[in-house]
Amino acid sequence: MAMPDHVREPCPDRILDDLGGAFSMGAVGGSVFHFIVGLKNSPRGERFHGGIQAVSLNAPRVGGSFAVWGGLFSTFDCGMVFLRQKEDPWNSIAAGAATGGFLQMRQGLASSTRSAIFGGVLLALIEGAGILMNKMLAPPPIPRLEEQFPPGMGYPGRSGLPAGLPPGYMGGTPTTNQMDPRQGQRQVNSPVSGEFSKDNS
Repeated sequence: MAMPDHVREPCPDRILDDLGGAFSMGAVGGSVFHFIVGLKNSPRGERFHGGIQAVSLNAPRVGGSFAVWGGLFSTFDCGMVFLRQKEDPWNSIAAGAATGGFLQMRQGLASSTRSAIFGGVLLALIEGAGILMNKMLAPPPIPRLEEQFPPGMGYPGRSGLPAGLPPGYMGGTPTTNQMDPRQGQRQVNSPVSGEFSKDNS
């Protein structure tokens, strides 16, 4: 497949889902980072307490920043879905550029433009990596049934039978002859209709 399968929550719920996920990721990552920084910068004997204090002061702020970015990104993404009426990687790329530019609007047009370009390129790399991983992990295509038989060899329900088959063989059960002990006549089982016919020979 050329594109990954964009199966996500519907847009009104997607915004809340991404907002909560971004806050959780930022809070957890910020806690780990600032705990290590607090341990390093605190005096001996107060390192653990300093790490805990650094987490309590900075982790909510980092989580909030991530939540703002995730909420804006999902809002722009849903806007692109509404305008284009389809789900594809271009929606995410445009949403990343719009989010980066919007968050830097207070810094001026030049800073906003640079941030928009950075956001678009970052999302393009993420989407490209997702497409590449999807192609690498996709199962190999299943060969068609015709390709499992050599040329000239048929398979059930199709023509192309090889030469040298016994008379009456039509791709199913060969013709069988049975004697009727009551009348002394031979019964021929037709492989096509499955009915018996009488043979007086």
